[in-house]
Amino acid sequence: MPNIGAYHPVIVHFVIALLILGVIFRWVSLSGRAAFTGPAAATLLILGAAIAALAAHSGLDAHGPVERIPGARRAVGEHEEWGKRTRNIFLIVGAIEIAALILARRGRLEKARGALWGSAIVGLIGLFPLFEAADLGGDLVYSYAGGVGTRSGDTADVSRLYLAGLYQAAQQARTQHDSARAVELFGKLEREFPNDTNVRLLAIESLVRDRNDGRMALAALSRFPLPADDRRLQLRVGFLKADAYVAAGKPDSARAVLRQLGNAFPDMQQRIKDRLKNVQ
Repeated sequence: MPNIGAYHPVIVHFVIALLILGVIFRWVSLSGRAAFTGPAAATLLILGAAIAALAAHSGLDAHGPVERIPGARRAVGEHEEWGKRTRNIFLIVGAIEIAALILARRGRLEKARGALWGSAIVGLIGLFPLFEAADLGGDLVYSYAGGVGTRSGDTADVSRLYLAGLYQAAQQARTQHDSARAVELFGKLEREFPNDTNVRLLAIESLVRDRNDGRMALAALSRFPLPADDRRLQLRVGFLKADAYVAAGKPDSARAVLRQLGNAFPDMQQRIKDRLKNVQ
């Protein structure tokens, strides 16, 4: 069978949706309400069980690159174990559903109904490992960065992962009032991604917010290319320039910049007035 690890995130989302809906529909069908839920539950649970087996296989194909990330091996193992438990339980549910269909076709309705009760109970039990596997899978992506760049190996994806990591570390340093580290990390971000407009502005902003060096920020802004047709960028640079003037001890220049922005962008008057009030 070909390696389908790259499709694991897509497959598991189908599994989660199919199995949860299948269990809900099965319990509704046993209440005697909404006749359509009986056939729908059988379809969802049998199909979900089959795709759960596919999800487990794709997970095994995908786990290698993630497992090699330092510190991620244990988390990968736990996710894998809960995924296997989910697969095994719902394969049993799928088998019970098929047995119930066969019994119903043969006219053994009481036994078929008993089988459906068994499916409902086992399916309800199976929701716990399903949620655990899903939660641990989310941890792999959001806590261990086990998604971006690891599936494709694409250079651009890996670069974005590196950029995101540096950015988050710099923001965390700022939140923790570690200005020296924030300056260092934003500077490193600019050195690694010198052609990224947003990164350059973040580095200049860091000169104001973390280093409190308005003069250096103004010098950097003077070299910053500003397209005449980019409204968002003009506003961002304008506000940043005003902040830099304040940091440089030139509040009058900051007010002049903000008034120029107000003339250029009348719809931003209220925001600009609020900024003017804060200029000391």
